[in-house]
Amino acid sequence: FRPIARSTSERDYVLELLLAHDGVDLDYELCVGVGYDDVHNDPEGALATIVQRYKAVEALCDAVVILGSDYTDVGSPTELGFNARVAANLGAPVVLVLGGRVGERLEARTPDSLRQLAEVAAAELHHEHATLLAVIANRADPDRVDEIRTGISSATADVPVWVVPENPVLVAPTMRSIMEATGGSLLKGDPELLNREALGVVVAAMGMNNVLPRLIEGSVVVVPADRTEVLLAVLMANESGTFPSVAGIVLNGGFELPEPIDRLMEGIRSTLPIIRTELGSYDTAVRITQIRPRLAADSQRKLDTARAMFEEHVDADELLALLDVERTPVVTPLMFEYGLIERARANRRHIVLPEGEDDRILRAAATVLSRGVADLTILGEEIEVRSRAIGLGLDIQDAQVLSSFDDVLRLKFSEEYHRLREHKGVTLERARDTVT
Repeated sequence: FRPIARSTSERDYVLELLLAHDGVDLDYELCVGVGYDDVHNDPEGALATIVQRYKAVEALCDAVVILGSDYTDVGSPTELGFNARVAANLGAPVVLVLGGRVGERLEARTPDSLRQLAEVAAAELHHEHATLLAVIANRADPDRVDEIRTGISSATADVPVWVVPENPVLVAPTMRSIMEATGGSLLKGDPELLNREALGVVVAAMGMNNVLPRLIEGSVVVVPADRTEVLLAVLMANESGTFPSVAGIVLNGGFELPEPIDRLMEGIRSTLPIIRTELGSYDTAVRITQIRPRLAADSQRKLDTARAMFEEHVDADELLALLDVERTPVVTPLMFEYGLIERARANRRHIVLPEGEDDRILRAAATVLSRGVADLTILGEEIEVRSRAIGLGLDIQDAQVLSSFDDVLRLKFSEEYHRLREHKGVTLERARDTVT
């Protein structure tokens, strides 16, 4: 339930993401209270509407997660106070989430500034008679996690404090959001790869010799559309395996590609997303850097990363115990998945995945590795498997990749198979045929 949404006409992407979970069968409109304009125009009337709409949701559910306002674009100094009043009137305890950064691109907050922020927030919650349950510092400086936890704890008495460090994947824009921000369109490449995250920006407004050394792993490369030699160089570098793999290319300027260049690109058959925009180099780069990253359902890598970060840095069992929420006997698909993952972690195994050239296998492998579920060996040609994973924006670095055509391994497996099945009459030659 979102008591205060940015707008009642535009859909809230965070609320949509949570409503998409298995086991949640609620209409979006039912789960929104009021908009910011309603709060500004009539705070008391807005609060009454929120309580009324919340009660309608509460009657349909065993438990309700209430999302406070997000303090973006239209926030005000009184926003925390109003959130506290909402919590008190709904009878809901508060998990206070502190932003580890002042803005999307600004420096990380220091432990002392976060301590002061927690102190002020705790006092405001107390003043409005809201119950502070726990504090989570999100997007915190990874190098100062312990200092931040200690500082916040000193300002919030016996309340549990968890610190989730900044993760570059979670704050990176996707190629799709870059296309939307620049008003562009997909010129070439795989549309599915538009969901890949861009971990940096390289403006390639220079010669090929100067561009190639500046390529960054997972970055988006902005190339003027009339610099076709640079475009081809970036494409070939991405396919080579000897340069960093990029997330995509943005061709700016709106120029049409010459027919020979277009034909050459068709022959390369790269799946790399290439976006065309009418903007100039500067405006393109500015719009990309100003994109507000979102955790949306179409980015599996972000979802996997977010879950893994939460599981690693927040004690979910302690949080549930504090909430005193009775566990339902109903097992949803998401709960079943969580239970499997917890059991797998407790009894970590080594899994061998065949068909490493299959994108579905690679995506599954990336999810398993990011959640820390098991150790993996993927069968396939290592260069091809890892190159494809990089092209898909998947991290499988911790997986072992073995070729089923490796002569040394085939001999080793044949001898072992022969040893195990010799009593059944299996000869070494037959074992070799079977393994091959």
